[in-house]
Amino acid sequence: MIAKRASQERGYADHGWLQTHHSFSFAGYFDPRYMGWGNLRVINEDVIAPGAGFGMHGHRDMEIVTYVLGGELAHRDSMGHVETIRAGEVQRMSAGRGVMHSEFNHAQGPTHLLQIWIEPHVRGIEPGYEQKAFSAASKRGRLWPIAVPVQRAEALASADDPPVRIHADAALYAGLFDGAESATHALAPGRLAYVHVVRGRIAINGQPFGRGDAAMVADEAAVTLADGEDAEVLLFDLAR
Repeated sequence: MIAKRASQERGYADHGWLQTHHSFSFAGYFDPRYMGWGNLRVINEDVIAPGAGFGMHGHRDMEIVTYVLGGELAHRDSMGHVETIRAGEVQRMSAGRGVMHSEFNHAQGPTHLLQIWIEPHVRGIEPGYEQKAFSAASKRGRLWPIAVPVQRAEALASADDPPVRIHADAALYAGLFDGAESATHALAPGRLAYVHVVRGRIAINGQPFGRGDAAMVADEAAVTLADGEDAEVLLFDLAR
């Protein structure tokens, strides 16, 4: 079963300084049909105006992955991290028993990002932080792991672009596809997949998807991506 989550059907809010699309119910957007998919709870596509951002606020017991698509994001948190996340970089923050942080765009142009929340398989842990850059070459014509469970991370530590580690039964892959490039991701029995088209166009198991569209996949043995047109894709392998 593959259900299409069309880009134009996502929740949307324009706050002036922030334009945001919500794939799942979040803040002022609520749709009981879209409360998450497996242990994936949030995908927000945000565009933050120059000089604006999210002031200091708190999170608890959530794995938060930020995927920057354009511009840069200034991060500060109660763990002592003061960082700038740029396009092509991924930030992982494990909120654990509680963390405070702020996110601002101090650049002259807009910052475009995806913020992703995944429910953890452990609670009350020490908060944690990681930030890594992933080259386009690693993602070209294949699905490259950018966030994997802590238990799997050691096996991938020697890779040129090793993934960040999350405390969740989920794995996140990124890929770039154009022309004849394709990739297939096998799904273990009982697993779910969620495929988000960041940009471009691509066929997911033969069905066409465009920018901002997503595929909610259940009871399939594999997910095949093909016929890409300047496509950038995120694939989530998820627990039910």
